[in-house]
Amino acid sequence: MESEFKNRLAEILKQDQFIFDAPMSEHTTFKIGGAADVLIFPSSLEEVSKVLKLINEFNIPIFLLGNGSNVLVRDKGIRGAVVKFDGNFFGKIRAEGNKIIVQSGAKLKDVSNFAAEQSLTGLEFAIGIPGSIGGAIFMNAGAYDGEMKNIAGKIKAVTKIGEFAEFAGESLDLGYRHSVFQLNGCAICEVELNLEPGNVDDIKNKMADFTERRESKQPLNFPSAGSTFKRPQGYFAGTLIDKTGLKGLKVGGAMVSEKHAGFVVNSGGATAADVLNLIEEVKRRVYEMHGVTLTPEVRIVGEE
Repeated sequence: MESEFKNRLAEILKQDQFIFDAPMSEHTTFKIGGAADVLIFPSSLEEVSKVLKLINEFNIPIFLLGNGSNVLVRDKGIRGAVVKFDGNFFGKIRAEGNKIIVQSGAKLKDVSNFAAEQSLTGLEFAIGIPGSIGGAIFMNAGAYDGEMKNIAGKIKAVTKIGEFAEFAGESLDLGYRHSVFQLNGCAICEVELNLEPGNVDDIKNKMADFTERRESKQPLNFPSAGSTFKRPQGYFAGTLIDKTGLKGLKVGGAMVSEKHAGFVVNSGGATAADVLNLIEEVKRRVYEMHGVTLTPEVRIVGEE
């Protein structure tokens, strides 16, 4: 990268807020992926704006990352800049009446626990989703009896050219694993959640129930990106894969989980190529047996 870009970046951020040639295996839950040219950790809305303006000025490709939990980075890494909304830098949470205002890097688990402490109900479903609030809005994450669409209020964002923007209601275009942010390239920075007053014991009991269900069914002992495939209409991906007899199927270090067939896991030393080849094999065999085409839910990024 140009030395002028590096110098300008150093004027905006502290030294611990950017890393050059950053291995993405250390910044994704899959523990897979080559290096990004530069990995940037903004800590405020103003810094996001300045960073995106700089990246745009130098015409550098950009990828926006949350907790790295729904992402597979290819083995050659990511050219350009990765802007990561990390909970350590961008994870402040506060309550305003029945609303919670949260920076997009905060983990869903932390926000769910904060809501429970405030006796606010509506976010219990998110306790086990291994992502950030920004990523949850981006994907309209959901589980059990809820989804982000039901509680999302005003969203503060920054456009690709560094301008401030706000979205709410229909302009969020929240649908199954979809939001407007997948189309407009804006960086989700601050999320308002509309919750309801509740009984703290009921809220915590519900969260404990969801946590127990998740731990009993999901392969949390291996790195993964969460559910690998979207739910095909009228089916469950995991059930189809299980009925095809693919639990335990391996390509290199990538494996279809023996605990839950809907998850491809890193059983040790898996490369992105291993995962991608396994995904293709699973898709081929499921289609052959059931005539259903599976579509990956995990976002696949980086240089081929």
